[in-house]
Amino acid sequence: MAQPEDQIPQAANSGEDKRGAEQRAAPRFMLLIRAAKLIADDSREFLCVIRDASSTGLKIRLFNPLPPHRTLAVEMSNGDRYPVELVWKEGEFAGFRFGADVDVQRLLDESHGAFPKRQVRLRILLDGILHSGGEALRVAFRDISQQGAQIESDKWLLMNELVRIETDVMPPLYAKVRWRSHPRYGLLFEQTFKLDELARIAAPLQTGEHEHDARNHPERFRRP
Repeated sequence: MAQPEDQIPQAANSGEDKRGAEQRAAPRFMLLIRAAKLIADDSREFLCVIRDASSTGLKIRLFNPLPPHRTLAVEMSNGDRYPVELVWKEGEFAGFRFGADVDVQRLLDESHGAFPKRQVRLRILLDGILHSGGEALRVAFRDISQQGAQIESDKWLLMNELVRIETDVMPPLYAKVRWRSHPRYGLLFEQTFKLDELARIAAPLQTGEHEHDARNHPERFRRP
């Protein structure tokens, strides 16, 4: 049976009854939606949504199956990162326990940190073809969010230039150049991604399955 929405992560076995009691007593903060990313082994990054939180753990909605891993961490959009341990999983929901008690107010307040009030960005390695000024050249993605991406381009791009990028895993992207530090450029998409849409596209890039999926299931990467 699925875990109720207001249940916080519980201990994995009866030998941790005391810990479980402490978790049940910890104040909970219900969240309608708080985007974050789950990081496996400090390298593979997956979008997720925090549904509730306490000082001892989190309940998270997953968009993709959990990959094999040795370590897990949750990173907020502002760059704050918290090591976690999987406690339970039912369907698309999972409960995680923090390695140590955290300040929930700080966790929920994303106006501080290294990147305050920024959308969650996923590090990805993906090649694409950029069309600019009648030229077509290969570029490399370095990260992506719902609203934009960072790319590397050998060609110098103009500020506010409208470009089109084609890849084998996404529909054509139209974007404007918002910042540049050649060869790196920041792009703002003309059409933003939905969170679950971006999660489905980005997950295979973390596991090396994107070429197979794009070839055999192109419908997964089309927008309605």
